[in-house]
Amino acid sequence: MSHKPAGLLYGVDDKPPLGVNVLSGLQHVGLMFIYLVYPVLVAHAAGATPEVASSMVSFTLLAMAVGTVLQVMRFRRIGSGFLCQPAPSVVYVVPSMLAAQHGGLSAVFGMTIVAGLVEMILARGLPHLRKLFTPEITGLVVLLSGISVGVVGLRTAVGTTVDAGGVPAGIDMTLGLATLGLMVALNVWGRGVLRLYCVLIGLTAGCLAAWALGRFDSVEVAHVSAAPLLALPGLSHPGWSFHSSLLLAFVVGAVAAVLKTIGNVTTSQKANQANWVRADMRTVGGGVMADGLGNVVAGALGAHGMNSSTGAVGLASATGVTSWRVGYSIAAILLVAAFVPKLGLLVNLMPRAVLGAALVFSSTFIVLNGLVIMTSRLLDARKTLVIGLSIVMGLAVEIYPGFLVVLPPGLRASLGNAMVFGTLVGLGLNLLFRIGLRKTVSMTVQPGGLDPEALEDFLEMQGGVWGARRDVIVRAKFNLVQSIETLASSGVANGPLVIEASFDEFNLDLRVSYDGDALELPQVRPTIEEIIDSGDGERRLAGFLLRQFADRVSSRRVGPRATVAFHFDH
Repeated sequence: MSHKPAGLLYGVDDKPPLGVNVLSGLQHVGLMFIYLVYPVLVAHAAGATPEVASSMVSFTLLAMAVGTVLQVMRFRRIGSGFLCQPAPSVVYVVPSMLAAQHGGLSAVFGMTIVAGLVEMILARGLPHLRKLFTPEITGLVVLLSGISVGVVGLRTAVGTTVDAGGVPAGIDMTLGLATLGLMVALNVWGRGVLRLYCVLIGLTAGCLAAWALGRFDSVEVAHVSAAPLLALPGLSHPGWSFHSSLLLAFVVGAVAAVLKTIGNVTTSQKANQANWVRADMRTVGGGVMADGLGNVVAGALGAHGMNSSTGAVGLASATGVTSWRVGYSIAAILLVAAFVPKLGLLVNLMPRAVLGAALVFSSTFIVLNGLVIMTSRLLDARKTLVIGLSIVMGLAVEIYPGFLVVLPPGLRASLGNAMVFGTLVGLGLNLLFRIGLRKTVSMTVQPGGLDPEALEDFLEMQGGVWGARRDVIVRAKFNLVQSIETLASSGVANGPLVIEASFDEFNLDLRVSYDGDALELPQVRPTIEEIIDSGDGERRLAGFLLRQFADRVSSRRVGPRATVAFHFDH
């Protein structure tokens, strides 16, 4: 890409040295390994054996390798071409645990395929869904997913085993809270490697403490020791099953995955282009398509649901190495790791209290990311109500499970967590509150009393009221002033010109109507000879320039009234 930002060592299309490529790949894989706790938790929820859990980890690694290649390549409508590769995702933890509890691992894998297909369908319709996927809805979904994961983590960390009185075992609770405390301490007061790998260090320390306290199962330890160093992933696949009662949870998870991928691809675009203005939706669509196809592969293989990793995007930006070629090193390393069965058994061996602590820790950053996204634009009364009511309703089903008692039993399982119910409330309110959202203002200009500064001030003031982007208002001001001057000076317009400007969150439309002929807007620039020799050459040149500054233009005449319209994507 052109205009590479300062501090970026190897941009997306650069070719880093082999050593840099491989070492960068190793660092990415090290970060991605942390998320292998998710498939293990899902396997535990299904009551799977250690061998099955290990096999699920291996197939997840294999699916991650395939998903990474799909994401970094650019083949027609598949792939973004950026280092925003997938990892086991929090957005699929809650749906997958629901599926594991109600239908076993076969339901997890079957519904993961369904979620991937939903992502692929949404990828094709992204241009038409912008009004639905607003920044506040994107942030809301991220925040609610963080809350849901945090709740799961707390229940896992302090409620895995209970004593005779139904109280969480003191040793496990202490172990979970101590592991969480260490992760927090390293992240707040640690420096360099200690802070970068605080989760990995916390998991290791928690496991060592559990070993010292005798919390490891000797039979599972023997399984790890006896496992070969290299072997094919286990082939005891439970198959696939599909449950309509789980559909809603996985659809909401897919929507959350789409929103997260949109954010990651957009962030990657900004990191690689200094003069970035707006998201390239074709690249974003390719990224979402690759993410969905990766989940279809994951479900088919027998892996946990995946999603583009925000951590991977952050690591690439932090190191200054964003070349898509690193993705192939990442995929190769993941592929090798998939054939190391000891790795899956080691992850499965971790005490659930320690795994729960990692979930609680990661959930705090997810919640904060959601808050940042939601507040990236000014919040009016409508947006405040959408966010506030959705959060309250989402928390209500976690605190008061009886809140949904009026619903059929099949729906309760899907709606009974903050992410699913809160997201549905938010989407519904967002659609409802769009009624009356579009704002329109107008003014009239006399051809003999043209004042360019007054026209610019008109749009400048309205842009501030609307909260429109500065670059859009600048282009709109040029088109408004130039079109009025051209119509007035050339004598095309007879009498007053009426200007209408309308705006919603994604569109700015200008319309200039008058009595007279339609303004010609050539697609090809007039030649010098045509401009000099032709009587309407200057007017045609002005029409050509107006076309260049707007995203869409049109000019037509109906009866005595003509209209020239300019559309600007926001």
